[in-house]
Amino acid sequence: MHSGKYVFTQLIEFLPQKAFQRIVMRYQGDKYIKSFSCWNQLLVMIFGQLSGCESLRELVCIAAAHTPKTYHLGFGKSVITRSNLAKANASRDSKIFEEFAYKMISIAQSKRITREFEIAGRFYAFDSTTIDLCMNLFWWANFRKAKSGIKVHTLYDVVTQIPTFLHITEARVHDMNAMDEIPYEPNAYYIFDRGYFDLARLFTINLIGSNFVIRERGQLQYEIVDGEDLLEKPDNILYDQTIRLTGPQTIKKYPSLLRRIVYYSTEHKRTFTYLTNSFTAKAEHMALLYKNRWQVELFFKWIKQHLHVKSFWGVTENAVRIQIYSAITAYCLIAIVEHDLHLNRSTFDVLRILSMSLLDKTPIRELFERTELVDNMLDDDRLQLSFNF
Repeated sequence: MHSGKYVFTQLIEFLPQKAFQRIVMRYQGDKYIKSFSCWNQLLVMIFGQLSGCESLRELVCIAAAHTPKTYHLGFGKSVITRSNLAKANASRDSKIFEEFAYKMISIAQSKRITREFEIAGRFYAFDSTTIDLCMNLFWWANFRKAKSGIKVHTLYDVVTQIPTFLHITEARVHDMNAMDEIPYEPNAYYIFDRGYFDLARLFTINLIGSNFVIRERGQLQYEIVDGEDLLEKPDNILYDQTIRLTGPQTIKKYPSLLRRIVYYSTEHKRTFTYLTNSFTAKAEHMALLYKNRWQVELFFKWIKQHLHVKSFWGVTENAVRIQIYSAITAYCLIAIVEHDLHLNRSTFDVLRILSMSLLDKTPIRELFERTELVDNMLDDDRLQLSFNF
């Protein structure tokens, strides 16, 4: 089926090119452009992400070394140079790549929504990661006296393991301010670290009809409306209480009832106190949801290690945004390929294998069949060694 096609060419067949072209037409992204279209630019950026390029120079050098192949890789007929790629990243509207990233997010989320999870419903973890930048180059992202930086605020779908919303700001913007930008869904659950403990904003979530789970912060003044001592329960729930805030300021910010859950973690040998506006879900489920909040932290770690958002290929804000959205598009592309080809591998494993095979002409499925065969041989060898001992 894919005989003679490069692995990267097989990958880009999973991208909805018509949807991208509609976005480009809406923003007139290809107006007056004779060569190296927005589509070519996107593919070059994705190739750079998947191949692990650390700089624009490295990406252009690799493309130049494989000039006879670049047309078949979708990079266009013209020779890719540092100047034309840098100019495209600096001048073309980043909204094109942002909208397409959200299109890819929507596709990946819809495909992976059937993933098994212990609780039925829609669950999102919200957090941010700070990316430090050089003050001399990225002056527009002034953070401190001698440092620049940006924050990527991310809403992460716990079930599908796909980021569903990104909000890029300067690093000096406080995390709690980004809560105002979240596209809340009624009846969905939103999981926050205690750095987002803002009772007024949490009450807004309650009014929308959404649910939140957050770590308690500080010494809250409250009275217990209902609840009991649950020290004997085997699920490590120590307290499950309905409370009313009594502090003169806190009651103004959150005038409704709250649910307070105290959970003992045997793994960490300490207690955690959660607040939520959900009174119907099981207490142990609330503790499980907060435990899954760490998935967004793992996503930040993963994307910084295996995609390239720490070293940027341009210094303008527009170029930085294009690179971040290209990284998210590449992440979603790998997730879609893993699902559609039934590879049954982690996203990291899929990326690791494909990144070393982008210019190979082996069908993607065959690459993973070979690795499965090697894994089975290793398992047989380990079993044989255990019998010998």
